[in-house]
Amino acid sequence: MSLIKDRELSFEKLRRSADLGLLGFKTTKSVEKLEGLIGQERAVHAVNFGLSVKSKGYNIFMVGEPGTGRTSYAMQELQRMAKTMPAPDDWVYVYNFDDMGMPLAINLPAGRGKELAKDAANAVEELKAALSKAFENNEYEDNKAQLVKSFQEVVNKLMEDLRVWAEGKKFAIKRTPQGFVNLPMIMAKPLKEAEDSAPNADKPATPESGEEEPQEEPKLVLREMQQDEFEKLSQAEQDALQKASEEISQKTLITLRLIREREKDLKERIKELESQICRGVIEPILSELRAKYKPNKKFEDWLDDFSEDVISNFNAFLESARDENTEVDFSRYEVNAFVSNNPNDGAPVIKETNPIYYNLVGKVEYESKQGNWYTDFRRITPGSMHRANGGFLLLEAEELLRQFMSWDALKRVLRSRELSIENLGEQLGYVPVSSLRPEAIPIDMKVVIVGTPYLYYLLNIYDPEFQKIFKIKADFDTEMKRTPESEMQIARFIAGYVGHEGKLNFSAGAVGEIIEYSSRLAEDQNKLCTQFNKIADILVESTALAKLSGKKQVGASYVRSAIDEKIFRSSLLEEKILEEYSEGIIRIDTTGAVIGQINALTVLQLVDYSFGSPTRITANVFMGQEGVVNIEREVKMTGPIHNKGLMILTSYLGRMYAQDFPLSVSARIAFEQTYGGIEGDSASSTELYCLLSALAEVPIKQSIAVTGSVDQFGFVQPIGGVNDKIEGFFRYCKVLGLTGEQGVMIPHQNERHLMLSHEVTEAVKKGKFHIWSVRTIDEGIEILTGVKAGTKSKSGQYPKDSIHGKVQACLESWIERGCRHKKKIQDKIDPPKKPAKAKPKKKAAKKK
Repeated sequence: MSLIKDRELSFEKLRRSADLGLLGFKTTKSVEKLEGLIGQERAVHAVNFGLSVKSKGYNIFMVGEPGTGRTSYAMQELQRMAKTMPAPDDWVYVYNFDDMGMPLAINLPAGRGKELAKDAANAVEELKAALSKAFENNEYEDNKAQLVKSFQEVVNKLMEDLRVWAEGKKFAIKRTPQGFVNLPMIMAKPLKEAEDSAPNADKPATPESGEEEPQEEPKLVLREMQQDEFEKLSQAEQDALQKASEEISQKTLITLRLIREREKDLKERIKELESQICRGVIEPILSELRAKYKPNKKFEDWLDDFSEDVISNFNAFLESARDENTEVDFSRYEVNAFVSNNPNDGAPVIKETNPIYYNLVGKVEYESKQGNWYTDFRRITPGSMHRANGGFLLLEAEELLRQFMSWDALKRVLRSRELSIENLGEQLGYVPVSSLRPEAIPIDMKVVIVGTPYLYYLLNIYDPEFQKIFKIKADFDTEMKRTPESEMQIARFIAGYVGHEGKLNFSAGAVGEIIEYSSRLAEDQNKLCTQFNKIADILVESTALAKLSGKKQVGASYVRSAIDEKIFRSSLLEEKILEEYSEGIIRIDTTGAVIGQINALTVLQLVDYSFGSPTRITANVFMGQEGVVNIEREVKMTGPIHNKGLMILTSYLGRMYAQDFPLSVSARIAFEQTYGGIEGDSASSTELYCLLSALAEVPIKQSIAVTGSVDQFGFVQPIGGVNDKIEGFFRYCKVLGLTGEQGVMIPHQNERHLMLSHEVTEAVKKGKFHIWSVRTIDEGIEILTGVKAGTKSKSGQYPKDSIHGKVQACLESWIERGCRHKKKIQDKIDPPKKPAKAKPKKKAAKKK
């Protein structure tokens, strides 16, 4: 009886209450707001170091559970660091006049990218007006006419010289649509006179004289030879004319070649004239751009190409200026302000919430026109890595790894430190497609990824490059030590949160409840939870309840109500199980005492809620050599950790009872009315208590539920979920009414983990419920049965009236009975032979 009292815990040990006096305020209105992160000194040190290192590969992976402040702290620190850094260069894409398929990337000082785009557009408009005005000037027309006149004079002289030379050869050169034709010339009568002088016998005589009039002698002229005249010539004469014609043709070709050269020279001179005029117009306009954006060699080279292209296409400018309705494409002279930075904002901090491939690396957009797809350098759009260039990029590991090709693209950029825009269709398509290939941009950024420990270690195992590109690990803890300073930091966090979110102020009592709730989340009286998203949920919900009641500040009762409401919303399954217990469907005895039966405590873990539920364990023992058998294990319903705990039971029995004789026992242990998988060793001590009860034939109090694992030496070891288990059994006992004898027995190491609800602590305070902590199996079995465990004497025997003595006696009796039974069976199979009777000795004859 004394052990039960000694191992029972007082209600003060079941929950560590916040000391409101140490907080030193009445409401959070007077509390200084929290700046920075609390309870994460290791992570803060790692982040600061990682941000200070500028070398390649020193990117940061923030490891921690959701709600520990990883993302918000990362943004805060990155923005703080970015303000101390200069703004990076702007980047623009421009038309490549040498290769239109490879747009050029040009960097400019921060803030100048958009300025250049505007200046380039204005320059084009100025060029339209200035070129039109320049070419409408009379001086240009006069100079051009003079050049044409000089050319014409040269042409006329060449043609005249050719004509004279051909006449010397008695040939005429005639221009036809098919080209020049050489015609031989002869001295003969004109063709008309020749026809008139032809003999005509039918012509009547003149009436006056009756005689023919005398005809004048015809004049001879140099004229073209007719075909019939040529045919009348001798063959030698025809050959001579043919040879002369060929000579004239060669001379004509030479002359025409000279004319073409002169014509080409004329075009060059006209072009040079136009170029001079264009340059005179272009240079003053472009010189302003050169001066504004110098020194920039790449930009100056592009302006040179820009100028030459304008000169080559000045007619388009003239046409556009003369007729505004004429559609002329001047897009090649535009500037795509690809990435723009504000020079006063420092380095960029980009948080990419949807890291699909194109959002990271950028893309080339296409436009549909009449069923065809078109694009140009103006439709190159940046990705988040372009916008973070020179600064910081923040990513969520889970979102990043979920997207196709995003992780590979990020690694490629961090390795090569340059970024090329490539559409996925080009990488994965089976048919090569012609598209733009923008010039790659050098990338210098620090990447910060936020992820869980599970993802961090998966990447370490399966990606050999991970350690090379993410050399800094910032590990965020889910708990911190509970001290007066950390409790005050929680109060400051509450003050900052309600101030930022516009919530009601919290009283000191309400802050105390939040602190205690934080310890409950950490499941440790000496720790506080650092998953502030869970704390923030209670702040929001308790504020809402206070507002519904018309209060102007949040009191402790509203925090308790918010916690109860949160549990109520998720406890449907728990209530269903309690309902089946109250109706007798699930059998759990909370009164009386039973041999070989005990109440174990388990935790049912849902996604958003966990709760404790008792399970009835039973044990049957009998003679045999099979040892301890768990029925659930036989049907493969248990996990490896649970199976390990079961094997420890056999080892414990051997150590305690099989030092002088072999352990000969068969036992069956079962978790009654359990139809799902079982894992964990927190019921191993419970199974052992049940087994000892069955062997000793001593009943166990059903009003006490047990949890705890055990080692081979009989020491009880700590378990998890102790608060859920105690509260779960309390609710079961409460259904049928508390008797004042019910309670839970836990390992003594779990005392510091107790942060029980106010309802349970109040019941313990009133003596309606009890909590015991034990160190060994001997202490536990004594509390459960009320019988001493017993200590082995020097002779190796336990007291007969102790638990161990009863167990030892049971095992010894089984051994003896087993031996007798074995001998009896053996005798039936092979009966022992009766011993032969001894023959009487013959008496020796007496000598006479």
